Amino acid sequence: MGVTVWNSAKSRLETMDVEFTDKNTTWFEDEDGNQVVRMITDIDGGLLISEHSYDYPVFIIDKTRQDINYSTQKALELKELYLPD
Repeated sequence: MGVTVWNSAKSRLETMDVEFTDKNTTWFEDEDGNQVVRMITDIDGGLLISEHSYDYPVFIIDKTRQDINYSTQKALELKELYLPD
């Protein structure tokens, strides 16, 4: 499926072909309304961080779900580190 993402390495939007499966994606429930991260996905040698919002998912190269211990908090910190001001 073609997904428009913010590629942090190229500092631009681009469309990536992504297949979300149980093997490459961790989903997070938004049960209490406080969960910001919707899912994290390992793709193409990087990590895709998607939120419960209309913002574009952020693609960060050379990172994996394991690198951030499958943590929503660490995913948010990593995303903020790589997003432009």
